[in-house]
Amino acid sequence: MGAVRTGILLAGMTAFFIGIGYLIGGAGGMMIAFLVAVAMNAFAYWNSDKMVLRMHGAREVSAAEAPEFHALVRDLAARAGLPMPKVYIMDNDQPNAFATGRNPEHAAVAATSGLLRLLNKREVAGVMAHELAHVKNRDTLTMTITATFAGAIGMLANFAMFLRPSGHDNRGGGMGMIGSILVMILAPMAAMLIQMAISRTREYEADRIGSEISGDPLALAAALNKLQNGAERVENPAAEQNPATAHLFIVNPLHGRGMDNLFSTHPNMKNRIAKLQDLAEAMGQGGRYDPSPAAETPAARRGPWG
Repeated sequence: MGAVRTGILLAGMTAFFIGIGYLIGGAGGMMIAFLVAVAMNAFAYWNSDKMVLRMHGAREVSAAEAPEFHALVRDLAARAGLPMPKVYIMDNDQPNAFATGRNPEHAAVAATSGLLRLLNKREVAGVMAHELAHVKNRDTLTMTITATFAGAIGMLANFAMFLRPSGHDNRGGGMGMIGSILVMILAPMAAMLIQMAISRTREYEADRIGSEISGDPLALAAALNKLQNGAERVENPAAEQNPATAHLFIVNPLHGRGMDNLFSTHPNMKNRIAKLQDLAEAMGQGGRYDPSPAAETPAARRGPWG
């Protein structure tokens, strides 16, 4: 089912990309867009994960470099029935995380240094289980390809600003300057809608399956509360420079986009936490997890990396 879903996404985004090419340059623009889309599909499948990791300055860490963090991910992967993914750390003060890779055999999970400083071991386990749920659901390829296409659609919109199609010969089709203006207006909106559609339902599902992997939905609820507050306070320069990748992260890394409206890349955080609390009750874990430092024991406050 994951392969079918990815194939439909690739076909749909390729068609959309070709349509933009037609609006900008008629038949010639459509052919150029088709060739670019074919090349992008091949590149995105094999290299989009590496590109995203580089964008965010993620460095791979070995078991010797981060033994407890590595062991935590290994244990969760075993519980999920997944191969051990590569483990990355981003030197970034904003607490956040994402997963990438074209399939479970070529997956990677990445956490920021800010996340590892902020969360306790139980909460880090909840976040990493969420990311492994994306791997298990085969969301990672779809989400990373979406980031590549969303960035390219925005790039086409910028190109349209500098094109000056001839208004005297329109035999090749297209809408000339009107088409370019439409692209400038509609393409960024379409890219955001694509990101929103991909991200929202997948985040709810990854919260659910991640909680089943860790067995601790309340810890993930507490982690999400801390991550949301931390992301709102601390800017993520790499994400701001590459907004097309925002939907990859467990919480929205961009500032000024916290509302749960049509263009939000993530579900409303209160809704996510409420669903996790309901799941905890269904699993026989009553009560509410208190994320305040005062509620934690000294052992719980120590991170799994040191």
